[in-house]
Parts: sequence; structure tokens; C-alpha cells
Amino acid sequence: MFTLLRKYENFAFLEAELKTGRTHQIRVHAASSGFPIAGDDKYGDFALNRLLQKADGKRVALKRMFLHAHQITFVHPESGKPMTLNAPLTPECLRFLASLTEAPVAGVPVVK
Repeated sequence: MFTLLRKYENFAFLEAELKTGRTHQIRVHAASSGFPIAGDDKYGDFALNRLLQKADGKRVALKRMFLHAHQITFVHPESGKPMTLNAPLTPECLRFLASLTEAPVAGVPVVK
């Protein structure tokens, strides 16, 4: 369900694939695995979320939950054909990632 895309000093950038479509599926599974989503005010690390809302040295502030649907595929209700929509990360999320220090992980390519 989760794929590690990049490892940072204190964070990980993951890709998640929905399996059941249950409400909050990704948020609940990430938090129960010990990896809450940054900025998640329901299942997240509340103390960390407060700290993330303020810039700290090189790291820029994160004032939203870092959860983004970059791709969604569904069957069009009229044509019956599959449709795939893509959306890039928001500028705020890109700035946040750019301000983090990467930690190399064997076998995981560094994406710039």
C-alpha cells in the first residue's frame, strides 16, 4: 500500500495506493504504522503539527496536511471508459520538500 519515494532526515515522502476506498484509509493506516501524515489534525502528531506551522532554520512552514491525490482513475459514468486525472503537488508542498534535508536510503533513487 505504501511506497517510499524519498527519505529525509526526519520525514519520509511516500506514495500510497488505495485498496478499499474507506474514508481516511491512508491517514489511519499511516498513523497506526507510526508514520502519521504531517499536518493531519485528526490522526497526526499534534505537537509536531504545531511545530511544522512555523519555519525552523532551513525548513519552511507547513500550514496544511501533506496529503495529495496526484492521480485518480475512475470509470466515466456516461461513456463507461476509464479516465485518469493527474495533479502536480501544490507550491506549498514543493517548497516544504525542497527545504528538507535528504537522507540516502539504499535502493531508493534521489529525485530532484
